[in-house]
Amino acid sequence: MICDANKSDAARITQIWNEIIDSSIATFNSVLKSEADIQAMIDGQPVFVAKIDNQVLGFATYFQFRSGVGYAHTAEHTIHLSPAARGRGIGRALMAAIEDHARQSGFHSLIAGISGGNADGIGFHTALGYREVARLPEVGRKWDKWHDLALMQKFL
Repeated sequence: MICDANKSDAARITQIWNEIIDSSIATFNSVLKSEADIQAMIDGQPVFVAKIDNQVLGFATYFQFRSGVGYAHTAEHTIHLSPAARGRGIGRALMAAIEDHARQSGFHSLIAGISGGNADGIGFHTALGYREVARLPEVGRKWDKWHDLALMQKFL
């Protein structure tokens, strides 16, 4: 079931995100999230969670791509799933929820910023109709290595 996140979901979202920060290059961020960070995110932007038996298995959110009124109709999104959620259609359902919400909120396109080394993330977005529009070489740094950033876009 996909639903709006609430503050009671913050602890589980924090856990999912921090596991990804610790174990992968799906995010270049190496600073762990706090529950307060996630609660502030839930208060400040659309956040959706996927729940089965009231257990949060993943989340997705979106926010304006860049500051300024000229970018007011383009958003960037974040989606992360627990390992147990992968390959079950949960990511697709979360993406459908944020795409629908963004479209209804007047957004024209969504951007995905994906590590160039994250073949699964690139493949997932390609399957959903996103197209790689840019690749920025060595702009991300994590674990003492440089990483490319692939920017993928979908018009809503």
